[in-house]
Amino acid sequence: MSKSPDYLTTREVAELIRLKERKVYDLVATGAIPCVRVTGKLLFPRALVEAWLARHAEYREGVETLQPRPGICAGSHDPLLDWALREAGTELAVKFGGSLAGLAALAQRQAQMAGLHLPEAGDGGWNVEHVKRALPGQPLVLIEWARRQQGLIVAPRNPLKLKSVADLRGRRIASRQREAGAFVLLEKLLRAAGVELGALKLDPAPALTEADLAAAVAEGRADAGLGIATVAHQYRLGFVPLVVERYDLAIWRTAYFDEPVQKLLAFAGSERFAERAKMLTGYDIGSLGTVHYNAP
Repeated sequence: MSKSPDYLTTREVAELIRLKERKVYDLVATGAIPCVRVTGKLLFPRALVEAWLARHAEYREGVETLQPRPGICAGSHDPLLDWALREAGTELAVKFGGSLAGLAALAQRQAQMAGLHLPEAGDGGWNVEHVKRALPGQPLVLIEWARRQQGLIVAPRNPLKLKSVADLRGRRIASRQREAGAFVLLEKLLRAAGVELGALKLDPAPALTEADLAAAVAEGRADAGLGIATVAHQYRLGFVPLVVERYDLAIWRTAYFDEPVQKLLAFAGSERFAERAKMLTGYDIGSLGTVHYNAP
């Protein structure tokens, strides 16, 4: 059986949603349907089109029905979030696989929320434009969880004297999978420094978690890797700070008001939570709860 294509043509989208091609072009012109242009040709990401269809199927006379999504937190792993989900008694399952994987899980309606730390182009901030592109018009809210120190995880006392991503040329580097926000950030930092990804000796087996990356450095299998300060601290490794990133939670708006998310946010306002964030190091939770995007 042949695999369904990841991208659809205008004709294929018209057949899928049972409209004339002219109507599809009208939807594109108004920005109503997700699409991309490749060398002037319109292509439609299948997963996002199917999510768009599901969203419109939910509306009856302008009222969103409350279709349940699985009680799962997807996206990027964060040690503070992982701990808080358990301690708050949310009973949400976790399926951490990277920020981009979290957006895909939301688009495919496989999670209630996802953790993201995706840098925007230029100095454009974090996460918002990625959410708009991946889930256009979807009923989501994006709230801040924490600011985190992101940098180079190196051997204790940094014996190679690494100071920036430019120093990674020719070094053995542990990297995250391409769906991870840390990999997206690494590529951005390398571009800014004028360094090709191919100039690094990347471990062919990506580290699927921050802990895996730190373990590769601790065991001497890699000279460095891009990760968060708290993991370097936990493994008693050296750390070279490069960026303060914003880690957000993208949450279906209906799920935001449900008991699991409200339990999590209430617990995040407790003294015990603040003490944990301080102990982990590398966290700033001063703006936790700030809404950075609320879809129309």
